[in-house]
Amino acid sequence: QSKLKLGQKLNEGKTKQIFELVDEPGYVLVQSKDQITAGNAVRKDQMEGKAAIANKTTSCVFKLLQDAGFKTAFVRQHSETAFVASRCEMIPIEWVCRRIATGSFLKRNPGVKEGYRFTPLKMEMFFKDDANNDPQWSEEQLLAAGFELAGLTIGRCEVDIMSKSTVAIFEVLEKAWATQDCTLVDMKIEFGVNVTTKEIVLADVIDNDSWRLWPAGDRSQQKDKQVYRDLKEVTPEAMQMVKRNFEWVAERVKLLLESQAKGRVVVLMGSTSDVAHCEKIRKACGSYGIPCHLRVTSAHKGPDETLRIKAEYEGDGIPTIFVAVAGRSNGLGPVMSGNTAYPVINCPPITPDWGAQDIWSSLRMPSGLGCSTVLSPEAAAQFAAQILGLNDHLVWLKLRASMLNTWISLKQADKKLQECSL
Repeated sequence: QSKLKLGQKLNEGKTKQIFELVDEPGYVLVQSKDQITAGNAVRKDQMEGKAAIANKTTSCVFKLLQDAGFKTAFVRQHSETAFVASRCEMIPIEWVCRRIATGSFLKRNPGVKEGYRFTPLKMEMFFKDDANNDPQWSEEQLLAAGFELAGLTIGRCEVDIMSKSTVAIFEVLEKAWATQDCTLVDMKIEFGVNVTTKEIVLADVIDNDSWRLWPAGDRSQQKDKQVYRDLKEVTPEAMQMVKRNFEWVAERVKLLLESQAKGRVVVLMGSTSDVAHCEKIRKACGSYGIPCHLRVTSAHKGPDETLRIKAEYEGDGIPTIFVAVAGRSNGLGPVMSGNTAYPVINCPPITPDWGAQDIWSSLRMPSGLGCSTVLSPEAAAQFAAQILGLNDHLVWLKLRASMLNTWISLKQADKKLQECSL
Protein backbone atom coordinates (compact mmCIF):
# COMPACT_ATOMS: atom_id res chain seq x y z
CA GLN A 1 0.00 0.00 0.00
CA SER A 2 1.35 3.42 -0.98
CA LYS A 3 2.14 6.11 1.57
CA LEU A 4 -0.41 8.91 1.37
CA LYS A 5 0.57 12.46 2.23
CA LEU A 6 -2.04 13.67 4.72
CA GLY A 7 -3.02 17.32 4.91
CA GLN A 8 -5.05 18.88 7.69
CA LYS A 9 -7.66 17.01 9.72
CA LEU A 10 -11.02 18.17 8.31
CA ASN A 11 -13.27 16.45 10.79
CA GLU A 12 -13.33 14.04 13.70
CA GLY A 13 -16.37 12.06 14.77
CA LYS A 14 -16.96 9.43 17.42
CA THR A 15 -15.64 6.59 15.28
CA LYS A 16 -13.53 8.19 12.52
CA GLN A 17 -11.23 11.01 11.41
CA ILE A 18 -11.15 12.68 7.99
CA PHE A 19 -7.93 14.05 6.47
CA GLU A 20 -7.36 15.91 3.25
CA LEU A 21 -4.93 14.32 0.78
CA VAL A 22 -2.15 16.66 -0.28
CA ASP A 23 -1.40 14.88 -3.59
CA GLU A 24 -5.01 14.15 -4.51
CA PRO A 25 -7.04 17.36 -4.40
CA GLY A 26 -10.77 16.69 -4.09
CA TYR A 27 -10.16 13.46 -2.15
CA VAL A 28 -9.93 12.61 1.55
CA LEU A 29 -8.80 9.74 3.74
CA VAL A 30 -11.45 8.33 6.09
CA GLN A 31 -9.63 6.77 9.03
CA SER A 32 -11.62 4.51 11.40
CA LYS A 33 -11.03 4.47 15.17
CA ASP A 34 -11.13 1.56 17.63
CA GLN A 35 -14.01 3.20 19.48
CA ILE A 36 -17.60 2.05 19.90
CA THR A 37 -20.27 4.37 21.28
CA ALA A 38 -23.97 4.31 22.12
CA GLY A 39 -26.59 6.86 23.12
CA ASN A 40 -24.71 9.87 21.72
CA ALA A 41 -21.45 8.64 23.27
CA VAL A 42 -22.95 8.49 26.80
CA ARG A 43 -21.45 4.99 26.67
CA LYS A 44 -18.16 4.64 24.88
CA ASP A 45 -15.47 2.00 24.90
CA GLN A 46 -12.30 1.03 23.12
CA MET A 47 -12.76 -2.15 21.10
CA GLU A 48 -9.45 -3.40 19.82
CA GLY A 49 -9.64 -4.21 16.11
CA LYS A 50 -12.92 -2.34 15.56
CA ALA A 51 -11.37 0.12 13.10
CA ALA A 52 -10.24 -2.72 10.82
CA ILE A 53 -13.57 -4.54 11.09
CA ALA A 54 -15.59 -1.37 10.38
CA ASN A 55 -13.36 -0.41 7.45
CA LYS A 56 -13.61 -3.88 5.91
CA THR A 57 -17.40 -3.84 6.27
CA THR A 58 -17.84 -0.35 4.84
CA SER A 59 -15.46 -0.99 1.92
CA CYS A 60 -17.37 -4.15 0.92
CA VAL A 61 -20.78 -2.47 1.20
CA PHE A 62 -19.69 0.54 -0.87
CA LYS A 63 -18.09 -1.70 -3.48
CA LEU A 64 -21.34 -3.66 -3.76
CA LEU A 65 -23.37 -0.45 -4.17
CA GLN A 66 -20.90 1.05 -6.63
CA ASP A 67 -20.79 -2.07 -8.81
CA ALA A 68 -24.58 -1.97 -8.88
CA GLY A 69 -24.46 1.60 -10.22
CA PHE A 70 -25.12 3.87 -7.22
CA LYS A 71 -23.24 7.16 -6.96
CA THR A 72 -21.13 7.09 -3.80
CA ALA A 73 -18.19 8.99 -2.32
CA PHE A 74 -16.15 5.78 -1.89
CA VAL A 75 -13.06 5.52 -4.12
CA ARG A 76 -10.90 2.66 -2.81
CA GLN A 77 -9.84 0.86 0.34
CA HIS A 78 -6.43 2.23 1.30
CA SER A 79 -5.35 0.18 4.31
CA GLU A 80 -6.79 -2.13 6.95
CA THR A 81 -8.33 0.82 8.78
CA ALA A 82 -8.84 3.56 6.16
CA PHE A 83 -10.36 4.25 2.76
CA VAL A 84 -10.08 7.05 0.21
CA ALA A 85 -13.25 8.96 -0.69
CA SER A 86 -14.27 11.96 -2.76
CA ARG A 87 -14.38 15.08 -0.62
CA CYS A 88 -17.96 16.00 0.24
CA GLU A 89 -19.79 18.62 2.21
CA MET A 90 -22.09 16.53 4.36
CA ILE A 91 -25.83 17.09 4.56
CA PRO A 92 -26.51 17.03 8.33
CA ILE A 93 -29.36 14.51 8.15
CA GLU A 94 -29.51 10.82 9.06
CA TRP A 95 -31.86 9.05 6.66
CA VAL A 96 -33.42 6.04 8.36
CA CYS A 97 -35.21 3.34 6.44
CA ARG A 98 -37.22 0.62 8.20
CA ARG A 99 -38.64 -2.72 7.09
CA ILE A 100 -39.61 -3.93 10.57
CA ALA A 101 -40.86 -1.83 13.50
CA THR A 102 -38.50 -2.04 16.46
CA GLY A 103 -36.31 0.17 18.67
CA SER A 104 -36.97 3.91 18.86
CA PHE A 105 -39.88 3.69 16.40
CA LEU A 106 -41.91 1.76 18.99
CA LYS A 107 -41.16 4.37 21.67
CA ARG A 108 -42.28 7.19 19.38
CA ASN A 109 -45.35 5.30 18.13
CA PRO A 110 -46.92 3.58 21.13
CA GLY A 111 -49.39 0.89 20.23
CA VAL A 112 -47.44 -0.38 17.23
CA LYS A 113 -46.39 -3.98 17.84
CA GLU A 114 -42.74 -4.96 17.48
CA GLY A 115 -42.26 -6.85 14.23
CA TYR A 116 -44.85 -4.84 12.27
CA ARG A 117 -43.71 -5.00 8.63
CA PHE A 118 -43.57 -1.81 6.56
CA THR A 119 -44.56 -2.28 2.92
CA PRO A 120 -43.65 0.10 1.36
CA LEU A 121 -40.59 0.87 3.47
CA LYS A 122 -40.83 3.46 6.24
CA MET A 123 -38.60 6.49 5.75
CA GLU A 124 -37.62 8.84 8.58
CA MET A 125 -35.04 11.59 8.94
CA PHE A 126 -33.18 12.98 11.90
CA PHE A 127 -31.27 16.26 12.11
CA LYS A 128 -27.70 15.68 13.31
CA ASP A 129 -27.55 17.70 16.51
CA ASP A 130 -25.91 15.93 19.47
CA ALA A 131 -26.94 18.63 21.94
CA ASN A 132 -30.61 17.91 21.21
CA ASN A 133 -30.29 14.16 20.71
CA ASP A 134 -30.75 14.23 16.90
CA PRO A 135 -34.41 15.34 16.71
CA GLN A 136 -36.69 13.79 14.10
CA TRP A 137 -37.37 16.15 11.19
CA SER A 138 -40.07 16.36 8.55
CA GLU A 139 -39.41 17.02 4.87
CA GLU A 140 -40.89 20.49 5.42
CA GLN A 141 -38.29 21.25 8.10
CA LEU A 142 -35.49 20.08 5.82
CA LEU A 143 -36.79 22.27 2.98
CA ALA A 144 -37.23 25.24 5.32
CA ALA A 145 -33.63 24.88 6.55
CA GLY A 146 -32.44 25.70 3.00
CA PHE A 147 -29.00 24.12 3.48
CA GLU A 148 -26.40 25.27 1.02
CA LEU A 149 -23.48 22.89 0.59
CA ALA A 150 -20.62 23.04 -1.92
CA GLY A 151 -22.67 25.59 -3.84
CA LEU A 152 -25.78 23.40 -4.06
CA THR A 153 -29.00 24.48 -2.33
CA ILE A 154 -30.88 21.54 -0.84
CA GLY A 155 -34.37 22.05 -2.26
CA ARG A 156 -37.31 19.88 -3.33
CA CYS A 157 -35.41 18.10 -6.09
CA GLU A 158 -32.46 17.20 -3.82
CA VAL A 159 -34.68 16.01 -0.96
CA ASP A 160 -36.64 13.76 -3.35
CA ILE A 161 -33.42 12.33 -4.76
CA MET A 162 -32.10 11.48 -1.29
CA SER A 163 -35.42 10.03 -0.21
CA LYS A 164 -35.73 7.79 -3.32
CA SER A 165 -32.06 6.81 -3.09
CA THR A 166 -32.40 5.76 0.56
CA VAL A 167 -35.21 3.38 -0.32
CA ALA A 168 -33.31 1.92 -3.29
CA ILE A 169 -30.11 1.46 -1.24
CA PHE A 170 -32.08 -0.26 1.51
CA GLU A 171 -33.82 -2.61 -0.96
CA VAL A 172 -30.51 -3.53 -2.56
CA LEU A 173 -28.79 -4.31 0.77
CA GLU A 174 -31.89 -6.15 1.99
CA LYS A 175 -31.78 -8.32 -1.15
CA ALA A 176 -28.04 -8.93 -0.71
CA TRP A 177 -28.33 -9.88 2.98
CA ALA A 178 -31.23 -12.21 2.19
CA THR A 179 -28.73 -14.41 0.29
CA GLN A 180 -27.06 -15.01 3.70
CA ASP A 181 -30.44 -15.67 5.34
CA CYS A 182 -30.15 -12.36 7.21
CA THR A 183 -33.00 -9.89 7.62
CA LEU A 184 -32.04 -6.24 7.21
CA VAL A 185 -34.40 -4.71 9.78
CA ASP A 186 -33.54 -1.01 9.42
CA MET A 187 -30.56 1.16 8.53
CA LYS A 188 -29.29 4.73 8.55
CA ILE A 189 -27.29 6.47 5.84
CA GLU A 190 -25.96 9.94 5.10
CA PHE A 191 -25.46 11.91 1.91
CA GLY A 192 -22.97 14.57 0.93
CA VAL A 193 -22.45 16.95 -1.96
CA ASN A 194 -19.33 16.00 -3.92
CA VAL A 195 -17.29 19.24 -3.93
CA THR A 196 -15.93 18.53 -7.44
CA THR A 197 -19.03 17.32 -9.32
CA LYS A 198 -21.65 19.10 -7.13
CA GLU A 199 -23.65 15.85 -7.15
CA ILE A 200 -25.48 14.33 -4.22
CA VAL A 201 -23.76 11.05 -3.37
CA LEU A 202 -24.05 8.41 -0.68
CA ALA A 203 -21.25 9.32 1.73
CA ASP A 204 -19.97 8.67 5.28
CA VAL A 205 -19.78 4.93 6.11
CA ILE A 206 -22.10 1.93 6.18
CA ASP A 207 -20.87 -0.57 8.74
CA ASN A 208 -22.20 -2.63 11.61
CA ASP A 209 -23.17 0.57 13.48
CA SER A 210 -25.48 1.53 10.61
CA TRP A 211 -28.10 -1.19 10.64
CA ARG A 212 -29.96 -3.89 12.51
CA LEU A 213 -29.30 -7.40 11.20
CA TRP A 214 -31.26 -10.42 12.38
CA PRO A 215 -30.03 -13.80 11.13
CA ALA A 216 -33.01 -15.94 10.05
CA GLY A 217 -35.23 -12.97 11.01
CA ASP A 218 -34.70 -13.80 14.68
CA ARG A 219 -34.13 -10.81 16.93
CA SER A 220 -32.48 -12.91 19.65
CA GLN A 221 -29.63 -13.65 17.20
CA GLN A 222 -28.98 -9.97 16.35
CA LYS A 223 -25.44 -9.27 15.14
CA ASP A 224 -25.37 -5.47 15.00
CA LYS A 225 -24.41 -2.67 17.42
CA GLN A 226 -27.71 -3.10 19.28
CA VAL A 227 -26.00 -5.91 21.20
CA TYR A 228 -23.59 -3.31 22.65
CA ARG A 229 -26.38 -0.79 23.35
CA ASP A 230 -28.29 -3.49 25.26
CA LEU A 231 -25.40 -4.49 27.59
CA LYS A 232 -26.36 -4.16 31.27
CA GLU A 233 -22.70 -3.60 32.08
CA VAL A 234 -19.59 -3.49 29.96
CA THR A 235 -17.26 -6.33 30.96
CA PRO A 236 -14.28 -7.69 29.00
CA GLU A 237 -16.33 -10.85 28.25
CA ALA A 238 -19.25 -8.76 26.99
CA MET A 239 -16.92 -6.74 24.73
CA GLN A 240 -15.48 -9.99 23.32
CA MET A 241 -19.00 -11.09 22.39
CA VAL A 242 -19.73 -7.72 20.72
CA LYS A 243 -16.46 -7.99 18.79
CA ARG A 244 -17.27 -11.55 17.64
CA ASN A 245 -20.58 -10.27 16.24
CA PHE A 246 -18.83 -7.46 14.37
CA GLU A 247 -16.33 -9.95 12.94
CA TRP A 248 -19.14 -12.28 11.88
CA VAL A 249 -20.72 -9.41 9.89
CA ALA A 250 -17.40 -8.37 8.31
CA GLU A 251 -16.81 -11.96 7.13
CA ARG A 252 -20.35 -12.36 5.79
CA VAL A 253 -20.38 -9.01 4.02
CA LYS A 254 -17.65 -10.23 1.64
CA LEU A 255 -19.99 -13.00 0.49
CA LEU A 256 -22.54 -10.37 -0.61
CA LEU A 257 -20.19 -9.51 -3.49
CA GLU A 258 -20.39 -13.06 -4.85
CA SER A 259 -23.07 -14.24 -7.24
CA GLN A 260 -25.31 -17.03 -5.93
CA ALA A 261 -26.51 -18.25 -9.31
CA LYS A 262 -24.79 -18.01 -12.66
CA GLY A 263 -27.11 -17.60 -15.62
CA ARG A 264 -26.52 -16.79 -19.27
CA VAL A 265 -28.21 -15.58 -22.44
CA VAL A 266 -27.79 -17.45 -25.72
CA VAL A 267 -28.69 -15.43 -28.81
CA LEU A 268 -29.58 -17.55 -31.85
CA MET A 269 -29.61 -15.69 -35.16
CA GLY A 270 -31.01 -16.96 -38.44
CA SER A 271 -28.11 -15.52 -40.44
CA THR A 272 -24.98 -13.39 -39.95
CA SER A 273 -26.78 -10.43 -41.53
CA ASP A 274 -28.36 -10.01 -38.06
CA VAL A 275 -25.02 -9.69 -36.23
CA ALA A 276 -25.29 -5.92 -35.56
CA HIS A 277 -28.72 -6.42 -33.93
CA CYS A 278 -27.35 -9.31 -31.83
CA GLU A 279 -24.29 -7.34 -30.72
CA LYS A 280 -26.63 -4.77 -29.15
CA ILE A 281 -28.21 -7.56 -27.11
CA ARG A 282 -24.77 -8.84 -26.07
CA LYS A 283 -23.59 -5.37 -25.07
CA ALA A 284 -26.71 -4.74 -22.94
CA CYS A 285 -26.30 -8.16 -21.27
CA GLY A 286 -22.72 -7.16 -20.42
CA SER A 287 -23.97 -4.09 -18.56
CA TYR A 288 -25.86 -6.46 -16.19
CA GLY A 289 -22.84 -8.75 -15.86
CA ILE A 290 -24.59 -11.54 -17.78
CA PRO A 291 -22.51 -13.76 -20.13
CA CYS A 292 -24.00 -13.80 -23.63
CA HIS A 293 -23.21 -16.28 -26.43
CA LEU A 294 -24.00 -15.65 -30.10
CA ARG A 295 -24.81 -18.59 -32.42
CA VAL A 296 -25.98 -18.87 -36.04
CA THR A 297 -28.66 -21.41 -36.89
CA SER A 298 -31.81 -21.54 -39.02
CA ALA A 299 -34.79 -23.50 -37.79
CA HIS A 300 -36.16 -23.54 -41.36
CA LYS A 301 -33.00 -24.69 -43.11
CA GLY A 302 -31.30 -26.77 -40.41
CA PRO A 303 -33.77 -27.77 -37.69
CA ASP A 304 -31.60 -30.70 -36.59
CA GLU A 305 -28.68 -28.30 -35.94
CA THR A 306 -30.94 -25.83 -34.08
CA LEU A 307 -32.07 -28.60 -31.73
CA ARG A 308 -28.48 -29.84 -31.30
CA ILE A 309 -27.35 -26.35 -30.22
CA LYS A 310 -30.33 -26.19 -27.83
CA ALA A 311 -29.31 -29.53 -26.28
CA GLU A 312 -25.75 -28.31 -25.82
CA TYR A 313 -26.95 -25.43 -23.60
CA GLU A 314 -29.56 -27.49 -21.77
CA GLY A 315 -27.02 -30.14 -20.83
CA ASP A 316 -24.75 -28.34 -18.37
CA GLY A 317 -27.24 -27.16 -15.77
CA ILE A 318 -26.64 -23.41 -16.19
CA PRO A 319 -29.91 -21.43 -16.23
CA THR A 320 -30.24 -20.18 -19.81
CA ILE A 321 -32.48 -17.76 -21.64
CA PHE A 322 -32.65 -18.11 -25.42
CA VAL A 323 -33.17 -15.04 -27.58
CA ALA A 324 -34.27 -15.79 -31.14
CA VAL A 325 -33.25 -13.24 -33.77
CA ALA A 326 -34.74 -14.07 -37.16
CA GLY A 327 -35.88 -11.63 -39.85
CA ARG A 328 -38.68 -12.29 -42.35
CA SER A 329 -40.51 -15.39 -41.14
CA ASN A 330 -39.43 -16.25 -37.59
CA GLY A 331 -39.32 -20.03 -37.32
CA LEU A 332 -36.49 -19.96 -34.80
CA GLY A 333 -38.33 -18.68 -31.72
CA PRO A 334 -41.40 -20.92 -32.07
CA VAL A 335 -39.35 -24.06 -32.81
CA MET A 336 -37.11 -23.38 -29.80
CA SER A 337 -40.07 -22.59 -27.55
CA GLY A 338 -41.86 -25.77 -28.55
CA ASN A 339 -38.80 -27.86 -27.70
CA THR A 340 -37.31 -26.41 -24.50
CA ALA A 341 -38.56 -25.68 -21.01
CA TYR A 342 -36.22 -22.68 -20.81
CA PRO A 343 -37.55 -19.17 -21.55
CA VAL A 344 -37.39 -18.01 -25.17
CA ILE A 345 -37.60 -14.33 -26.18
CA ASN A 346 -38.23 -13.34 -29.80
CA CYS A 347 -36.34 -10.22 -30.83
CA PRO A 348 -36.82 -9.95 -34.60
CA PRO A 349 -34.95 -7.24 -36.53
CA ILE A 350 -37.75 -5.26 -38.20
CA THR A 351 -37.09 -4.13 -41.79
CA PRO A 352 -38.88 -1.13 -43.34
CA ASP A 353 -40.31 -3.13 -46.30
CA TRP A 354 -42.23 -6.10 -44.86
CA GLY A 355 -41.62 -5.53 -41.13
CA ALA A 356 -45.27 -4.92 -40.27
CA GLN A 357 -46.26 -8.28 -41.80
CA ASP A 358 -43.17 -10.21 -40.58
CA ILE A 359 -43.86 -9.35 -36.95
CA TRP A 360 -46.89 -11.67 -36.91
CA SER A 361 -44.62 -14.73 -37.18
CA SER A 362 -43.25 -13.77 -33.75
CA LEU A 363 -46.56 -12.69 -32.19
CA ARG A 364 -49.06 -15.33 -33.30
CA MET A 365 -47.93 -18.73 -32.04
CA PRO A 366 -49.33 -22.24 -32.19
CA SER A 367 -50.90 -23.32 -28.87
CA GLY A 368 -48.55 -24.68 -26.22
CA LEU A 369 -45.78 -22.16 -26.95
CA GLY A 370 -44.79 -19.56 -24.37
CA CYS A 371 -42.25 -17.32 -26.05
CA SER A 372 -42.55 -13.57 -25.64
CA THR A 373 -41.65 -10.91 -28.21
CA VAL A 374 -39.58 -7.86 -27.38
CA LEU A 375 -38.63 -5.62 -30.31
CA SER A 376 -35.80 -3.51 -28.87
CA PRO A 377 -32.52 -5.44 -28.46
CA GLU A 378 -31.68 -3.51 -25.25
CA ALA A 379 -35.13 -4.26 -23.83
CA ALA A 380 -34.77 -7.97 -24.71
CA ALA A 381 -31.54 -8.04 -22.68
CA GLN A 382 -33.24 -6.19 -19.83
CA PHE A 383 -36.11 -8.69 -19.83
CA ALA A 384 -33.60 -11.56 -19.70
CA ALA A 385 -31.84 -9.78 -16.80
CA GLN A 386 -35.13 -9.45 -14.93
CA ILE A 387 -35.70 -13.20 -15.24
CA LEU A 388 -32.16 -14.06 -14.09
CA GLY A 389 -32.35 -11.38 -11.38
CA LEU A 390 -35.01 -13.45 -9.59
CA ASN A 391 -32.19 -15.79 -8.49
CA ASP A 392 -29.05 -13.69 -8.88
CA HIS A 393 -29.00 -10.73 -6.50
CA LEU A 394 -26.08 -9.04 -8.31
CA VAL A 395 -28.16 -8.77 -11.50
CA TRP A 396 -31.19 -7.55 -9.54
CA LEU A 397 -29.05 -4.88 -7.82
CA LYS A 398 -27.99 -3.47 -11.20
CA LEU A 399 -31.62 -3.37 -12.39
CA ARG A 400 -32.71 -1.61 -9.21
CA ALA A 401 -29.90 0.99 -9.35
CA SER A 402 -30.57 1.63 -13.03
CA MET A 403 -34.25 2.29 -12.25
CA LEU A 404 -33.20 4.84 -9.60
CA ASN A 405 -30.66 6.52 -11.90
CA THR A 406 -33.25 6.89 -14.67
CA TRP A 407 -35.64 8.50 -12.20
CA ILE A 408 -32.92 10.87 -10.93
CA SER A 409 -31.93 11.99 -14.43
CA LEU A 410 -35.58 12.81 -15.24
CA LYS A 411 -35.84 14.75 -11.99
CA GLN A 412 -32.67 16.71 -12.76
CA ALA A 413 -33.72 17.39 -16.35
CA ASP A 414 -37.00 18.81 -15.06
CA LYS A 415 -35.15 21.01 -12.54
CA LYS A 416 -32.82 22.33 -15.29
CA LEU A 417 -35.73 23.06 -17.59
CA GLN A 418 -37.60 24.97 -14.88
CA GLU A 419 -34.48 27.04 -14.13
CA CYS A 420 -34.12 27.91 -17.82
CA SER A 421 -37.73 28.98 -18.21
CA LEU A 422 -37.91 30.99 -14.99
